[in-house]
Amino acid sequence: MSQSINHSRRNLFRRRKSDAQRPPWVKSDIEFTDECTRCNACIDACETKVIIKGDGGFPEISFTNDECTFCQQCATACKEPIFDLTQAEPWAIKALVNDTCLTYQGVWCQSCKDACDPRAITFKMAVGQIPKPIIDIDACTGCGACVAPCPSASINIIEPKSVG
Repeated sequence: MSQSINHSRRNLFRRRKSDAQRPPWVKSDIEFTDECTRCNACIDACETKVIIKGDGGFPEISFTNDECTFCQQCATACKEPIFDLTQAEPWAIKALVNDTCLTYQGVWCQSCKDACDPRAITFKMAVGQIPKPIIDIDACTGCGACVAPCPSASINIIEPKSVG
């Protein structure tokens, strides 16, 4: 007697690709949750504590309190083959200002610009209007320094292909 496989039930056990932002220098060609042992070495090593324990105990980035300084301590603390410090950029994420920004409500605010060391955020002046933020995607490092100072939580750090 032959048994059939119920593929819809089998799909329950497949992992969904997480939207969590992983630490810098994580190899792009790996499935992070398959390689990470959840040992917390990268979390403990992070000097600004932006690496937190996320869903399932896996490390992820949270810019709610601080920024990534790209100190590389997370990568050097990890014993698994997860990180690649030879990559040209630590990650592909960039800042995006959403429409809850105070400037779109007519309020003068430039806290994100003041926090941005690479000066990737500028403000465009317009006659009779509050200046609006412009992010230079090429200059943005995705460090997240602009996130915590934003009084309206209007900045997201995401992969540019996710924008749209």
